[in-house]
Amino acid sequence: MTSSKLVHCTFAKDLIREPLLYNLGRDFKIIPNIRGASISDDLGLVYLELEGPDAEIQKAIDFLKSKGVTVDPVTGDAPLP
Repeated sequence: MTSSKLVHCTFAKDLIREPLLYNLGRDFKIIPNIRGASISDDLGLVYLELEGPDAEIQKAIDFLKSKGVTVDPVTGDAPLP
């Protein structure tokens, strides 16, 4: 089943310059859409919409978590940065 999921990702200082979001579109059968972001030298906050098959979305989330990214679901009318 194909769906869309909005998540909030927090990247620590050592992960900000890694091409992790680029890798999502390349390595998984999903489309990652950045819906909002706030990046500084110390922290990266990204609202990310993932579109594709449910199983691939979960694999992409698991990949981000395995790299040390905090991934939280966005529910309701959460304001984007």
